[in-house]
Amino acid sequence: MYCARKFVSSSPRKRTHTDTDCMETSDHRNGETTTGKSPKTWVPTLYFAMGLPFVVLNMVTTLMYKGLNVSDTQIAFWTSLVMLPWTLKPLWSPLLEMYRTKKFFVVATQLTSGLLFGMVALALHLPHFFAVTVALFFVVAMSGATHDIAADGVYMQVLSEQEQAQYIGWQGAFYNIAKIVGTGLLVSLAGVLIERIGVAQSWTMVMMLVAVLLAGAGLYHAFVLPETPHTGQGASATDFWTVFRDFFRKRHIAYYIAFIVLYRLAEGFVMKIVPLFLKASRGQQGLGLTEKEIGLLYGTFGAAAFVLGSILAGYYIAHRGLRRSLFRLALVFNLPFVAYTLLALYQPESQWLVGTAIVLEYFGYGFGFVGLTLFMMQQVAPGRHQTAHYALASGIMNLGVMLPGMVSGAVSDWLGYRLFFVLVLLCTIPALLVTWFVPFTYQDNGPTHPNP
Repeated sequence: MYCARKFVSSSPRKRTHTDTDCMETSDHRNGETTTGKSPKTWVPTLYFAMGLPFVVLNMVTTLMYKGLNVSDTQIAFWTSLVMLPWTLKPLWSPLLEMYRTKKFFVVATQLTSGLLFGMVALALHLPHFFAVTVALFFVVAMSGATHDIAADGVYMQVLSEQEQAQYIGWQGAFYNIAKIVGTGLLVSLAGVLIERIGVAQSWTMVMMLVAVLLAGAGLYHAFVLPETPHTGQGASATDFWTVFRDFFRKRHIAYYIAFIVLYRLAEGFVMKIVPLFLKASRGQQGLGLTEKEIGLLYGTFGAAAFVLGSILAGYYIAHRGLRRSLFRLALVFNLPFVAYTLLALYQPESQWLVGTAIVLEYFGYGFGFVGLTLFMMQQVAPGRHQTAHYALASGIMNLGVMLPGMVSGAVSDWLGYRLFFVLVLLCTIPALLVTWFVPFTYQDNGPTHPNP
């Protein structure tokens, strides 16, 4: 049995190893936890439930507001700003180390997010729907960010380091299957319904469906998610600030922060703009697709490519080791920006060509993103405050995506889509450079035999 390095308190004075920690980790002989719950029964659903609110707020809402006649500048700014809790979550992540269990917070936040999406569905019919729904989405973001902290805590507490690498592909796949469901199936459903019952009514049904999915996930995980130990014992304010102090004292932390921010810089610029570019008319340098067409392309070509990319990346890292794989992962991660630049320059009418670009986007994103995730887990987070430090790292990562996203609408309006995507392509250069030189603090537990 693998015994994880977890401690009952974040205080250095009470840093004692417990047998309870061993009971919550995985048994290598049968691939199950000692509670008899295989990771296959909860890792996929846990990370699907993590991804769904993030994707809906970050991407689906852009098309929803576009259909409701909100300007591109407002859409890009507010749907980026509403993601702020995912950046600020390190401020309350230590509290989750002190009170209750990670499982408790996972279930509670999934149920809360489900309720809030139900309220959004009803608010779309109000006169000031934009202000009201943005406010509700901000609360959803608070709940979703808290859920992310707790879910990652469960993953790191229950699974051994080897299993973290083994299941990182599945984690990434199902997190981003939520992206496929959101940008593919939900958007396509909205497109079909718009033709029959109108825009507001269609998005009401879509938001209500999201509410049902999240509430159902909360009920499922209440029974299936492994129990996790209560790692805090009423820690003090001193312990709280120690979490932040220790994070910024980590070896190579300045470089790691630069790496985390720059790795997704180009993605931060395009995330809000790609769906708007696909929907914009050809006279506006867009591709003139409908919601139904966008959803169909994402939900078919994109779905298969993303799942394949995520799963292959997990096994690729497990075979080669993270250190030897990371730069190649970054190269693949940046392929989509080349594809979208070509789409903007040539504006092809063939949906096969557009579908090919989407395949590159989703395969590249699925294959490349797991490298960053695993790097933060195994090089940035390890230590006395593993869960809180991973939350800090992911919060910094989200800030690096949020800030360019907030200005992306104004920049694309200023430059036009063609020059905008050329600018984004230039942003990939610092990302590749910082990845090539990134140092490793901890030993990479990849294979020791040479690989080509």
